[in-house]
Amino acid sequence: MTAVIDKPVRERRGWAAPARPVWEEKPTGAGLAGKGLVLALACLAILFPLWIVVVTSLSSRRTIDEAGGLVMVPHGITFVAYRELLGGGQVTRAAVVSILVTLAGTLFSMTVSVLCAYGLSRTGSLAHRWILMTLLATMFFSAGLIPTYLLVQTLGLTDTYLALILPSAVSVFNILVLRGFFMNISPELVDSARIDGAGDLRILWQIVMPLSRAVLAVITLFYAVGYWSAWFNASLYLNDQNMLPLQNVMIQLVQKQQAPVGLAQSIKTGQLSGLAVQMAVMVMALLPVAVLSPFVQKHFRKGMLTGAVKG
Repeated sequence: MTAVIDKPVRERRGWAAPARPVWEEKPTGAGLAGKGLVLALACLAILFPLWIVVVTSLSSRRTIDEAGGLVMVPHGITFVAYRELLGGGQVTRAAVVSILVTLAGTLFSMTVSVLCAYGLSRTGSLAHRWILMTLLATMFFSAGLIPTYLLVQTLGLTDTYLALILPSAVSVFNILVLRGFFMNISPELVDSARIDGAGDLRILWQIVMPLSRAVLAVITLFYAVGYWSAWFNASLYLNDQNMLPLQNVMIQLVQKQQAPVGLAQSIKTGQLSGLAVQMAVMVMALLPVAVLSPFVQKHFRKGMLTGAVKG
């Protein structure tokens, strides 16, 4: 039987401590200072452009003219740009369209992805392997833009909001992440519920989904950000300017292709700066993501890593 000798005894007897890997060693003061400096520079590189965008959107035309463009130091704060944008014109309508499309699209995508992932996580389900291989094939091969456009046109989805949802409703990557997470759930829980008479939908709703809140929150955020930031489908399938989402209106304002009548008149008369309007639209587009991301951040590590380990 080997006696356990504490660390002070080993040090008094001159015994050498076992070698430790480099990544387990206690960091030095210089190392901690270097890490802090790198993190501070990274945060500055991310936050400084956002600061400029927000300050410019809140600046008056005179302040922007004095700064020669983008404003770094706030002076003469005003909310004129936001009042004009949210005054009931095209930008307000586009924001409502983006919100509704994001909510409806995220709900539809999550429903399809969860059902598909749960079915594929049951290895004995019907045509399990063939369906999985078919989904994996779509990650490497696609029909292309022209066949997709012809399909949407044939189905009569052009100039409808369904064209903003259905063509990009499902992500195979998200399904695989969900499937991997579902497969990590203890089979004994599912088997005991099945013995008690629970069906697949009840098992999914009352057992699998409550245990998968982390990955569900992450995938929901992925879908929501995708729908909120999407602009290509709208530019491809929508011809009516009144149906455009916020991202497409923002592109028009930034590229100065077309501006709403009220905004164009205010900019022309000098009451409002076009640059302030552009920055304000950017802030409106970034705000939902910036607000929601911190609440889901704690689930990212558990949701993504656990879901990607198996399957």
